[in-house]
Amino acid sequence: MILGGSSGLGLATAKKLSDHGMNICIVHRNLRNEMEEINAEFDGIRQKGVRLLSFNKDACREDHVSGVIDALKKELSNEDAVKVLVHSIARGNLKPMTGPTEDRLSRNDILQTVESMGSSLYDWSSRLLDEKMFSGNSRIISFTSEGNSKVFAKYGAVSASKSILESISRQMAVEFAPYGINVNCIQAGVTDTRSLRLIPGSERLKEIAKQRNPKNRITMPKDIANAVYLLCRSEANWINGTTIVVDGGEHLH
Repeated sequence: MILGGSSGLGLATAKKLSDHGMNICIVHRNLRNEMEEINAEFDGIRQKGVRLLSFNKDACREDHVSGVIDALKKELSNEDAVKVLVHSIARGNLKPMTGPTEDRLSRNDILQTVESMGSSLYDWSSRLLDEKMFSGNSRIISFTSEGNSKVFAKYGAVSASKSILESISRQMAVEFAPYGINVNCIQAGVTDTRSLRLIPGSERLKEIAKQRNPKNRITMPKDIANAVYLLCRSEANWINGTTIVVDGGEHLH
């Protein structure tokens, strides 16, 4: 199950996991004029011989969450369950903290960003746990960034949400462990996604990231999808409660 799987890291993860025979459920939020391209991507996944369910819903609206879970329960047989929950929601406010009141970050902007990109991880995880939809030896994986500890222009609300995402993941790693669930974060390097392009100065960020990276390129969505797949393997059973940096060494400079 991938929250935010219609583009970027989420879609790359859906493709990677489906390559290895996993059925996919994607919850996404997109406009009608975006759906032709997205549906083509989804059809490409189905052509691999796996099932794919998609829900164009708001992952932070309680009624939409309930509707998706109810629909998914009807689809799952007794032998099926959620083996992996991937949180890839990238919906936040990119505003400065100073300047004219109407243009700067507001309390509601921060709360909406934190809910979408941070606390919704726990909301979905706890609901699936309550509904007994996780299989044994499951994974919960979310995506964070270097902005959790470094300052980027107009990134204040997103930075706060990433810090919350990581702290919630650590707590869940302990409290969900008795249910056979591992919880980890992946800190991606600067990755050319639609979300990155919304950040002011994103082209400059990509240039700097390439210069910093010992491999002389920026991170690609498939790099992160590969790391998700590795965490899903049985050999990763003992990896729990950590943030894994997947950036080719970018953070070392």
